[in-house]
Amino acid sequence: GLGFNIVGGTDQQYVSNDSSIYVSRIKKDGAAYLDGRLQEGDKILAVNGRDLKDLRHKDAVELFRNAGCDVSLKIQRRLQPQNGPVGHQGNGEPGGLPLAAILVPGLALAAAAVWILLRYRQRM
Repeated sequence: GLGFNIVGGTDQQYVSNDSSIYVSRIKKDGAAYLDGRLQEGDKILAVNGRDLKDLRHKDAVELFRNAGCDVSLKIQRRLQPQNGPVGHQGNGEPGGLPLAAILVPGLALAAAAVWILLRYRQRM
């Protein structure tokens, strides 16, 4: 996966009168954690150019699951960490967030495979 959990949607509002999708948790050592730009509480506006406005939670989850290897997120940064629902920037300027770090796990697996192959060849 992308290494983070989401909350929100038209059927599960996280913030009162707001059906947006928010990052609830970033998994340690996941792609988003390794990339370092996404933060808990960020509002996700779009995935690969697809607007998340007015989606049910399960439909948003499905979009993330089918996002592919090269994922671009458009986010709105939270104003500051706080308990409960989060605040947002007042200027309305969302930030683009390509998550190229999703390739990191794939590259790590490839490196491990090469290492294993070289070790195997040395024993022959």
